[in-house]
Order: sequence, then C-alpha cells, then structure tokens
Amino acid sequence: MKNIVKLAVIGIIAGIILALFLKIIQSLTNNQAYNLLFNTDYIPFLNELYPKYLVEVLFHFITCIMSVIVLFYLLKLFNLQFKLMPYVLIYTAGSSILFPLTALSERTPDLSDYSAWIYWIIGHMIYSVIVAIMINKWIKMEEL
Repeated sequence: MKNIVKLAVIGIIAGIILALFLKIIQSLTNNQAYNLLFNTDYIPFLNELYPKYLVEVLFHFITCIMSVIVLFYLLKLFNLQFKLMPYVLIYTAGSSILFPLTALSERTPDLSDYSAWIYWIIGHMIYSVIVAIMINKWIKMEEL
C-alpha cells in the first residue's frame, strides 16, 4: 500500500511538470499542445460534466496516477520496474498514439501541427524520465 501512495505522488509530481512544460511552450510559442493534455471533449459523460476545467484537471491527474501505478506493476512482472528505457519507450509511444485525439476537438492543435506533436512527445519524454528517476529514488532505495 505504501508503494501505491508513493507511485500516486510520483504521478502527480510528474503530471505537474508535464503540464508546466507544455504551459511554458504555449506561453512562448502560442502552440496549443497544452490544451490536449486536459481535453475531455471526446470522452462521453466526462465532456458533459461541469465545472469543465476541474473535470479536465482531475482527468489529467487521475490518468497520470493510474499510468504510473499500472506501468510500474506491469514492468515489475518482467523485473524492469527500475529501468529508465521501458518508461521512456512506453510513455513516448503511448503519447504518440494519443496525439491524433487532437482531431476530435476544436480546442486542440490541428492533427497536422507537427510542432505540437514534437512538444507533446518531448513533454511526455520528460514525464517518463521524471517518473523513472523518482521511482528509483523513492521506491528502489527503500527496497535495498
């Protein structure tokens, strides 16, 4: 149970850093990749809840928390939970696959916005490195 709480905190911290990175990119370039991070326009039921901003923020952080917990335990099955590359590869590939969701909303970048895609990928690479480093610092060190 202790590890699940730590993993949840790791998901929140990494999610904050991902959001800050994309918000800085938006502020500097006016690129809208940040909007995709919180977008629920394409999710039935969630897209009808209000206040919309709160629902979208909760969606982002629940996704961050669940992805960290699930991926950690999946990687643990293969004794890879403390390796950097599985996190980088899986989060980068996963975010790449999710980017086309941008076509389902008017508030997100165009599907053909390659700079948004690059920012999106870089942000998720940063997220994955932070997740892996924190898991190694907070969970692996305790198990040694």
